[in-house]
Amino acid sequence: MRTNGEYAQHPKGAEAQFAAEDRDELLQYELTARQEELRNRTRELAEEKFRPRALEWERTGEFPWENIQALADAGLIGMSVPVEFGGGGGTWLDAAVILEEISRTCYTTAMAALGELGVQTRALAVYGTEAVKRKYLPLIAEGKLICSVCITEPDTGSDLNALQTTATSSNNSYLISGKKALISRGDVAQLFVVYVRYDGKPGSSGVGAILVERDTPGVSIGEAQPTLGGESLYEITFENCLVPTSNVLVEAGGLTRMLTAFNGQRTLNAAISVGIAQGAQDAAVIYSSHRHQGGRPINEYQGIGWMLADNAIQIEAARLLVRRAAARAGAGFPSRYEAAVAKTLANEMALTVTDNVMQIFGGHGWLQKNSAERYLRWARYGPLGGGTPQVQRNGIARHLLKSAEGML
Repeated sequence: MRTNGEYAQHPKGAEAQFAAEDRDELLQYELTARQEELRNRTRELAEEKFRPRALEWERTGEFPWENIQALADAGLIGMSVPVEFGGGGGTWLDAAVILEEISRTCYTTAMAALGELGVQTRALAVYGTEAVKRKYLPLIAEGKLICSVCITEPDTGSDLNALQTTATSSNNSYLISGKKALISRGDVAQLFVVYVRYDGKPGSSGVGAILVERDTPGVSIGEAQPTLGGESLYEITFENCLVPTSNVLVEAGGLTRMLTAFNGQRTLNAAISVGIAQGAQDAAVIYSSHRHQGGRPINEYQGIGWMLADNAIQIEAARLLVRRAAARAGAGFPSRYEAAVAKTLANEMALTVTDNVMQIFGGHGWLQKNSAERYLRWARYGPLGGGTPQVQRNGIARHLLKSAEGML
């Protein structure tokens, strides 16, 4: 990006030079006409199909299969699957747009679609063998295969160097043993992307990922553990599960590749936070227009108007950071730094915005029949999944210090 001083000599002035030479750079986070259509299509589907039953999915704890099928029928759930395997061949920005619109109306459905639009599908497409891609990706595009990433263990969260689940080589196969905790979609996933330690190798040099199908002998799923947002999490045990070496997704020493792939999940987690905040903000604008005090709508009072304005500022800032991380990923994965910045701001923004919305609703926001309370609950997951804001800040700081080494 050029500075204003570099435009000073342009005969038509700085603004003309700026527009002529940097328009593409400025608009790289704007949606194309195709993406606008994609957003509108997703919003229409979400409003018609997902919003009316959002609380029902939470209360029953059921997986929203019919919503996943509706997304598949609309060509949305397979957006991240390459075209040659029956998908839409879309970008990370496409996925972020879709998830933002879904999460405006139904957190449960957004979380159900996250993996198929995110790291599971992308990891299979980038790291999987040709046989793996042909076996699983078409089913994902059709909404018939749900994948689950198994990283967290009872005693291991973000510290993957302490990973204890093992993959021990045995006659062109691997024996998988270990326990995973807080796993999304354990009740319905047919394929698990399991982070493992190969052959007891210590530290990051031994960490990789392997695919384990649900019906593999030795796989057992624990009881559902309901969450504040309505989604249930599961404990999954792998006890001497024998899988072929062809199921290896990332070999030992591939931790960097795996973490790079997970930057996409962080970016999409942030997109969900933006969608939740936008949904809450929309509800607050409508409510404050209809709610009267002192003979006029409450949004005519400066105290309420400023809260709405502050919400809008924070949502727009977070959205632009999410789009930057997604748009600049290209055909690969978002950068660690940009994903961390976007996720940290978006997660914390959603908590602030939904809390403001609860305050705007006042006592009525405390009622479950109104949407303020559910948006506040939904927003709380973002900072917990995919690495906490504290972990993200550690990564951001390391990036800054490393970048500064050459200046010292």
